[in-house]
Amino acid sequence: MTRHPNVPRRLLATLTTFATALTLGLVATAATPAAEPARAVTPEHGDGDVILNLFQWTWDSVATECRDVIGPAGFGYVQVSPPLEHIRGSQWWTSYQPVSYRIESKLGTRAEFASMVAACDAAGVGVIADAVVNHMAGAGQSGTGVAGTQFSDDNFAGTYGAADFNDCRSNISDYTDRYQVQNCRLVSLQDLRTGSDYVRGRLAAYFDDLVSLGVDGFRIDAAKHIPASDLAAIKARMGNPNVFWVHEVIGAAGEPVQPSEYLGSGDSHEFDYARQLKRDFDGQIKNLRFIGDGKLPYDRAGVFVDNHDTERNGESMNYKWGAKYVLANTFLLSWPYGSPTVYSGYEFSNNDAGAPGATDTTVPDATCGSGRWTCTQRWTEVRGMVGFHNEVSGTEVTNWWDDGGNLVSYGRGARGYVVLNNTASAVQRSFQTSLPAGTYCDVVAASDCSVKRTVDSGGWFTASVPAYGALAIHVGERG
Repeated sequence: MTRHPNVPRRLLATLTTFATALTLGLVATAATPAAEPARAVTPEHGDGDVILNLFQWTWDSVATECRDVIGPAGFGYVQVSPPLEHIRGSQWWTSYQPVSYRIESKLGTRAEFASMVAACDAAGVGVIADAVVNHMAGAGQSGTGVAGTQFSDDNFAGTYGAADFNDCRSNISDYTDRYQVQNCRLVSLQDLRTGSDYVRGRLAAYFDDLVSLGVDGFRIDAAKHIPASDLAAIKARMGNPNVFWVHEVIGAAGEPVQPSEYLGSGDSHEFDYARQLKRDFDGQIKNLRFIGDGKLPYDRAGVFVDNHDTERNGESMNYKWGAKYVLANTFLLSWPYGSPTVYSGYEFSNNDAGAPGATDTTVPDATCGSGRWTCTQRWTEVRGMVGFHNEVSGTEVTNWWDDGGNLVSYGRGARGYVVLNNTASAVQRSFQTSLPAGTYCDVVAASDCSVKRTVDSGGWFTASVPAYGALAIHVGERG
């Protein structure tokens, strides 16, 4: 989609509410609430709104991947790791300990970042930056950042001094205490006084700098630890206060700070979605039918199977789940709840380990097909389902069917149909769809339409679905 250069970009600009209801399929099942409606989007990049999170990829690697893979696959956006100067160290979490807001990090230089944004834009892919604005480096540290900036406990040269940090100098110990959660230190990190005019202005200037380089939106790291009113005030000071934000707010029952508080300045991530995926794929996936119940509004929720934190702390599934992990991503991209983010990181055995080959100041370019990078975006199933997601956007769930346990199927109006088999045995059966008669490519089985499914005039087709496998067809890929 051509964009006038002076028109600010906003992720998911147009939302339309659709009346929806689940249509029962081959057998009767328990009554269920109406399905969450899908987003109707007018994407400004590529064909859709799917975000790809390339964790710890260098700017040069992201640029190449946008051109060769991400754009052609139909991803709308790529989320990149924090673009700022941080402490030295090979561990991944050093990227989350800022020293200054210079766009210089172990992932690349400012010039490389700008070149990456331009390359992705040319490929039809917008850029979302992970923004670390709750804190600076950890207390008790001093030294030189990766770009040469000197820092010490209360002195970040040219950026902040002692008065710019909150008075609480202890770590958060009680997550039921709102004051502690939002004013004390998160794992010893120097907590910014986001209620001050100077800090707000400094953060707004950092956001504006990135927007000037072409960034489309931001993931607000550790948003839970910043009062929602402070974030709203910071955003209001931006040159474009309508830029897309999605907040990282890890909601938990009984805690005073909840994701819904932050909807005034952007979307929020729905961590309970990832938790339910883990629970149901380890139990019975028939329950996925109700995954939107009791969560954030469907059009304000950022959803994912895993991210860089949850894949390490056991809160969600991760790549080590193998075929079930692929199935979960298939569901993520086929079900109409929230804005989906596909995660792509690297293999690890040590939770602190940085990207393959990382040093104190550099990270090598990512390599797919060899080494330890997972490169989820290149998997046949994921690429096929991104196309599926884009094709069925705006349709309701139809023809739901389940076997009472771990075999489910459902349609997306008259545009697509999915089967998920979360069992250890292949299953052959007939499925009824709302699709027009014809021959369709199974987009999770192959990328070249070498596996086809034929739907008859009544909307039925018969197929064998592999153990811990899936089947997906849509009107955009006909045999």
